[in-house]
Amino acid sequence: MIPNEPNKKGGSEGRKKNRRQVILRLLGYMMRHRWMALGAIALTVTGNLLALLGPMLSGYAIDAIGTGPGEADFQRIFSYCALMLLFYLISSVMAYLLSVLMVKLSQRVAYQLRADLFNKLVDLPVRFFDGHQTGDIISRVSYDIDTVTSSLSNDFLQIAASSIMVLGSLGMMLTISPPLIVVFVVTVPISVLFIRYRTRTIRPLFSRRSAKLGELNGLVEEIISGQKTTKAYHQEETMIGRFDAKNEEAVQAYYKADYYGSTVGPSVNAINNLSLALISVFGALLFLRGSISLGNLSSFVLYSRKFSGPINEMANIISELQSACSAAERVFRLIDEEPEPADAPQALELTDAQGDVQMEHIRFGYDPDKTIIHDLSLHAKPGSLVAIVGPTGAGKTTIINLLMRFYDPQSGSIRMDGHDSRDITRKSLRAAYTMVLQDTWLFYGTIYENIAFSRPGATREEVIEAAKAAKIHSYIMQLPDGYDTVITEDGMNISQGQKQMLTIARAMLSDAKMLILDEATSNVDTRTEQQIQSAMRELMQDRTCFVIAHRLSTVQNADTILVVQHGDIVEQGSHEQLMQQGGVYAGMYHSQFH
Repeated sequence: MIPNEPNKKGGSEGRKKNRRQVILRLLGYMMRHRWMALGAIALTVTGNLLALLGPMLSGYAIDAIGTGPGEADFQRIFSYCALMLLFYLISSVMAYLLSVLMVKLSQRVAYQLRADLFNKLVDLPVRFFDGHQTGDIISRVSYDIDTVTSSLSNDFLQIAASSIMVLGSLGMMLTISPPLIVVFVVTVPISVLFIRYRTRTIRPLFSRRSAKLGELNGLVEEIISGQKTTKAYHQEETMIGRFDAKNEEAVQAYYKADYYGSTVGPSVNAINNLSLALISVFGALLFLRGSISLGNLSSFVLYSRKFSGPINEMANIISELQSACSAAERVFRLIDEEPEPADAPQALELTDAQGDVQMEHIRFGYDPDKTIIHDLSLHAKPGSLVAIVGPTGAGKTTIINLLMRFYDPQSGSIRMDGHDSRDITRKSLRAAYTMVLQDTWLFYGTIYENIAFSRPGATREEVIEAAKAAKIHSYIMQLPDGYDTVITEDGMNISQGQKQMLTIARAMLSDAKMLILDEATSNVDTRTEQQIQSAMRELMQDRTCFVIAHRLSTVQNADTILVVQHGDIVEQGSHEQLMQQGGVYAGMYHSQFH
């Protein structure tokens, strides 16, 4: 047991340090709008100080009444009451202004957090997205940031006001009756120790709650994306079971966090009620001895409520603070993710790519311990059509990932026009390629905007020519609004084949010297496929084209066909040459057409 203690302590200290760093970073975001933050501080301090004068004036008014008939000084009483009402009114107005200001400030912080998070997402390497669920990422962008900003506009403000109220009330009570302060010497440490104990208990529970919500969102996104597949294989019950399990985990995480968090407030409130009872008893004894006036005793009781009330409030919001801190940690962890490595200091800007691509002795694996590509070499000459075929998992898409520098090989080199790809800026390298993937991607906007996405400065005439080459122009013109037809989110108002043809038109419009087609014609009929291949061949003259395909009918006209198995090129040549060899390619061809 003893050897483990230092680790436990170190872990606790690490969590405390991390929590402090999270709070400091949030304060840093607030100070980016320093005038609003300083205004909030000024309103908080002034409003609470004015509120602190109320109990004192109330005590003066009670003492002005006197203890016997005819002793009341009504002029003083009304003056104190009028001042008390004035101070409370000003304090209320300041509280209102403060709330409005904090809402604006928190939304500014939310805007900046989302902007920083999205900018980081844009800079992250593909490897990150391959290893994280989309739903979990979305949860951080939406739910976690909303949780943080809600806490900023409410909890942080309440803590600041409570701190001023506690210190101010303590100072006023010391001026009224130092002996009665002894009561708080007993009750306050009990409250503080209890809150600290509960904080240590519930903080990991709220971290777990945020994590489980992210997992649940990830599963929901996965299920929705694969809904058709689920129905096709009658696996609705399986998906319901998976969802129920994740939902139960999320509910249990929420229950434990909220349960333990909710016990703090009532417990601290009970301790505060005990302190009030003790103050009443000892205060009465001091009054009978003539050590304190009735007005001062009344003021002391009111200040004691202002002293203990904020402590109780802080106990009540401790669960919200823990939730906000856990959410902020998740957001900052994503913001702190390592971005895509920077280009080499003297990286070349590829301005006029010729399309000469060489891969020499490439070795690569997504997991360093599991090699996918062992020793791959190929040479794609400018203007050539290179087809890459092979079974699923052979490494076809991996080759594309390496060409685009989404990943770098563990060994070997990829050369573009004689230059090592690692010596070329990623932006200019990727600009030399245009891609059409099996999974189409269209955004909410017009058909014209979706096609012109590859070249924002393209004219309408150029867009139309690209659409004609992709054999989609006639379909577009049949739509009521033609090229101004709005595509809904995910392109649900057009067919899958039409989506694919739009993305092909987008690729045709690009000025890129190289084209990558990853099962690009998998969702169109054979006749349309032949038309697209013919148009693509014509369009890609003097450009290098890489085609990944399972349907071998699409690659018979390729200059070079690469047959990939287990990450290695096992055969290479034209369709006729490979058929004559009677090897792997010939076997694949016969299995598809016979």
